[in-house]
Amino acid sequence: MSKPQVSIVMGSDSDLEIMREAGKALDEFGIAYEIDVTSAHRSPDRTADFARKAAENGIRVIIAGAGGAAHLAGVIAAHTTLPVIGVPIPSTSLNGMDSLLSTVQMPAGIPVATVAIGKPGATNAGILAAQIIGLFDNKVAKNLEAHKQKLAKGVEEKSKKLRGQTT
Repeated sequence: MSKPQVSIVMGSDSDLEIMREAGKALDEFGIAYEIDVTSAHRSPDRTADFARKAAENGIRVIIAGAGGAAHLAGVIAAHTTLPVIGVPIPSTSLNGMDSLLSTVQMPAGIPVATVAIGKPGATNAGILAAQIIGLFDNKVAKNLEAHKQKLAKGVEEKSKKLRGQTT
């Protein structure tokens, strides 16, 4: 098995159902990843240590999902120079809006790429991580191109079906 290039972390194991979507996207592009739980609030030292060591462990991109106060991605970004992608998790009565705002509103100098709330965001986080890795990996770049072609073909098929034509 390949050494992981992407680390998917989440603030709680209750976020796993959503964050698995990032892993599914990475699987589609043939990118090895690891998945774990760490918390900006409940295990701040563990989180900081993870972030500081990620690059030396071969990680190229970190995907961090968190709900509520959602500081995980920002705390990680504060401790690494790797790209960090934040996935807001809809875990409170605010349906993820709190997570979205706390993830996207980072202070200047500590960027976090933020995607949509929930499963669509986790999928897009996996694809965005693949696009970053694809800048330096031709195989991943080709897989991304095939993914785009598959999306376009799906639209054409749906259009034909809607217009009453067969393929």
